Amino acid sequence: MKVLKFGGTSLGNAARMQDVARIIESEKDCIVVCSAMAGVTDCLVELSGTWKADDIKKAEIIKKQLFSHFEATCFGLMQGAAAFESSHSIIFDQFHKIDRMLSGSWSEGKEKCLLAQGEIITTLIFDHYLNHSGIAFKWLNAFDFMQKNAEAEPVVADISNKLSNLPAYTGSGRYLTQGYICLDHNGHPDNLARGGGDYSATLIGAAVNATVIEIWTDIDGLHNSDPRVVSNTSPVRELSFGEAAELAYFGAKILHPSCVWPASAQSIPINLRNTMEPLSAGTLIRKGPSNAGIRAVAAKDGISVIRIRSARMLNAYGFLKRIFEIFENFRTPIDVITTSEVAVSLTIDKTLHLEAICNALHELGDVEAETGQSIVCVVGDVLAEHQGYAVKIMDALRHLQVKMVSFGGSRNNLTLVVPMGQKAEALNCLQKALFTNEPHACQQAFNN
Repeated sequence: MKVLKFGGTSLGNAARMQDVARIIESEKDCIVVCSAMAGVTDCLVELSGTWKADDIKKAEIIKKQLFSHFEATCFGLMQGAAAFESSHSIIFDQFHKIDRMLSGSWSEGKEKCLLAQGEIITTLIFDHYLNHSGIAFKWLNAFDFMQKNAEAEPVVADISNKLSNLPAYTGSGRYLTQGYICLDHNGHPDNLARGGGDYSATLIGAAVNATVIEIWTDIDGLHNSDPRVVSNTSPVRELSFGEAAELAYFGAKILHPSCVWPASAQSIPINLRNTMEPLSAGTLIRKGPSNAGIRAVAAKDGISVIRIRSARMLNAYGFLKRIFEIFENFRTPIDVITTSEVAVSLTIDKTLHLEAICNALHELGDVEAETGQSIVCVVGDVLAEHQGYAVKIMDALRHLQVKMVSFGGSRNNLTLVVPMGQKAEALNCLQKALFTNEPHACQQAFNN
């Protein structure tokens, strides 16, 4: 069994859906996982906001725009009046459900029901087109098998059991389902957060012990830096699970941060492919080391740096535990941490409780918080053991305000923190220093 996941851009209009159909028509035993069409979830979020604000007029405008978008997709896909009418009735039925939802009062639970309609309508339209075109697939509702436990985490074994008990699923054949959506532990509609379609795909892949999980996007695999910021990036053809996990967590947009571990736990390779260039090799993520050396650089914005200074920390045990307990109480994860004899610096990307966290930390020492920072993560196998890489990285950035450096916690990354305003320059300097022999202009200016 093979799992193929297609994102919203890959399914963004009728022509894109036809491209995806050509990719999957020759597959035999597979599960195709689909996101909502590009822009649809954003519209549903906006619609939910107008519903919450009781802005009926604006809600009607957004709803009509969404309906027209789906209608135009059906018109572009279906040849013949009968085929169009049958697909049109699918949209009409789902929007009737949306109307019934909006007629009641807003709640967070109802909002999740509304947001799920993007994936459901997209897959219903695509499934209708596939079967109308003679490409037979069975439609599966992710609500029937994708569920979180009491700790709000999906469990692979539970997904596997629920899939096995579905009458429509036999363990072979071709299936179409939704990413992102799931049930909570009480059986109410929930989701895996924005971008969670990749996570759905790897969870399903692990549940069915897939031979490979293919994640199809609109870019040729994972690049060695952010192509939106850095020119002349190139795709990385192979990564280890560890390298991919580091890059995903620290900002590589092509991959959801949670999606690596389900595949890694069962050594199922992940192949990142390009819908626009289906013959391209993409990026293969697999068990074991990839080629030695630096593989890629990723960056994550919106970071806050917190520094705690205390003379009580000197030769004391249990001090870090007290710091970690404060973050645990506020359910705020720490990204990067460095320590000295009397100080601790750490970063977080969730600022909801920043002020309260700092107030609690004041009991331990002097506290300073600095927002508007970026984490820059350099990833490569045996990075910590290879002579010269750390010097090369720091030398490339010596003219910038490097606020923190973390090195050695993982054998395949070196992490730095710089102001967000210097992130683009940092990425471009590292691209020149690590992946070409040409010195960056900023380094030349510094040398002069």
